[in-house]
Order: sequence, then C-alpha cells, then structure tokens
Amino acid sequence: MTFNTAESVTLKIWDRTSLHETLDSAVSDLSARHNTTTCRIAVTCSGPNTFTLSVRGNEPALAL
Repeated sequence: MTFNTAESVTLKIWDRTSLHETLDSAVSDLSARHNTTTCRIAVTCSGPNTFTLSVRGNEPALAL
C-alpha cells in the first residue's frame, strides 16, 4: 500500500479471491479518514493488480 497524497492510496492486490473485500475495506477506511461517504471514493485500475483509490472533488451531487 502506498499513500500518494493525503487524498489517495495505491494498492497492489495479488490475491484475486480477496479483491472485492480488500477494495471494500480500503474504500471504507479512506472515506472514514476523510469523513465522507463511500460514494465520493473513486477506484481506478492503474496497472496490473494495481488500484488507486482517491477522494473525488466537489463534483455535483448525484440525484437521489
């Protein structure tokens, strides 16, 4: 795990069986650290087995 900035983290996940659980946990942790909802966390596949999670900016809110 690499913290690129205060608003993002990069994960290298080798175990495909735990991919969803690992990403869900990382999204929850990052959203809790920034006191925001998990909807504001963007997950990007940034390479083979590599995912970058970041807090999205002030985009317009989605219609509920």
